Amino acid sequence: MRNMAAKRASKTKSASTADKAQLLQYYSEMLMMRRFEEKAGQLYGMGLIAGFCHLYIGQEAVVVGVQNALEEGDQVITGYRDHAHMLACGMEARGVMAELTGREGGYSRGKGGSMHMFSREKNFYGGHGIVGAQVSIGTGLAFADRYKDNGKVAVAYFGDGAANQGQVYESFNMAKLWDLPIIYVIENNQYAMGTAVKRASSETELHKRGISFGIPGEAVDGMDVEAVRKAADKAAKHTRSGKGPYILEMKTYRYRGHSMSDTAKYRPREEVDEMRSHHDPIDHIKALLLDRGYATEDDLKAIDKKTKAVVNDSAEFAKTSPEPDPSELWTDVLVEV
Repeated sequence: MRNMAAKRASKTKSASTADKAQLLQYYSEMLMMRRFEEKAGQLYGMGLIAGFCHLYIGQEAVVVGVQNALEEGDQVITGYRDHAHMLACGMEARGVMAELTGREGGYSRGKGGSMHMFSREKNFYGGHGIVGAQVSIGTGLAFADRYKDNGKVAVAYFGDGAANQGQVYESFNMAKLWDLPIIYVIENNQYAMGTAVKRASSETELHKRGISFGIPGEAVDGMDVEAVRKAADKAAKHTRSGKGPYILEMKTYRYRGHSMSDTAKYRPREEVDEMRSHHDPIDHIKALLLDRGYATEDDLKAIDKKTKAVVNDSAEFAKTSPEPDPSELWTDVLVEV
C-alpha cells in the first residue's frame, strides 16, 4: 500500500509534466542527498566529524531542480550547507564524506571540512563559511564568463539570512550594471539560524530584492523539484541570452536544526511535522512514480538499497582513510605568480 505521506504530498504540488526517466532521476538524486546527510549526521554524533556540520535534509528539490537546468561548464558556488550541492555537481560521495571527516582522501585533502571543499573539475567553487561571501565571488565568476564571452552561466546559492548582507547588494548592482550571466538562488528555508524571516527582514518577499537594480525575480515552491526545474530553465535562458542576472527565491524548509548543535526550539514541532507529512519533496516524486505506474514499491526499495550501499561505502572509505600528513599545513597557503 502506498505511503500515506506520499499520497498527501502529491495533492499539494503543481501538475507534473516530467516523463518516467526524469522522475526517476529526480527521485534517485534527492534520495542520495537525503541518505548521505542522514549518514553525515550519524558520523557527527559518533565524533567522526568535527566543527560545524549543516545538513540539507528537506531542501533537496532546490539543488536538484536547478542543477538539472544547467549546462556543462556552468559554475556553482554556495554557502556552508553545501554537501548536497557537491553531490549534485557530480562530486563523488567518497570524496565528500572523507573531507567531512578530515581525511586525506577528501576533496580538500582533509583541510576544508564541511564548509570548505572545492572541485575545479566539476566547476564547483565552494562551500563558504562566511555568510554571503559566496555571492560576491559568484558574481566574479560571472564577470569572467562575460569577459571570455563563453556562453556560460554562474549560479550563486545563498540563504535567507545571507540575503540581508551588504555585499549581496553590491553584487546585485555590479551584476546588473554589466549584465552578468548569473542566477542568484535564495534558499529561503524560513529561518536564519534561529531567527524567522519575518523577524529580521522588512521585505520578506526576497525575490523582490533586485527590483531597485532592475533584476527580475520570482518566488518558487522549493519543495517541488519540477517547479524548481521550470523556473531554473527560465532563469538560465534569460541569463545565457545576455539579459543579465536573475533572482530565484526558493521557498523551502530544513527539517533539522541550523547546524548539528542546534536543537531548533525556536519553532514548534507541529510545524516540522506538517512540512514532512504534506510537503516532502521526495515523497512527492515517489507518489508520482507510483500513481503513474512508472515504478513499484519494490522498485523504489531497490533504489533506496543501492543508495544506502553507496553512502555506507563512502562512510567506510572515510573512516579507513588516513589523516593528512602534518606537512600539509604548509601547502596551499601561497601562490607565486
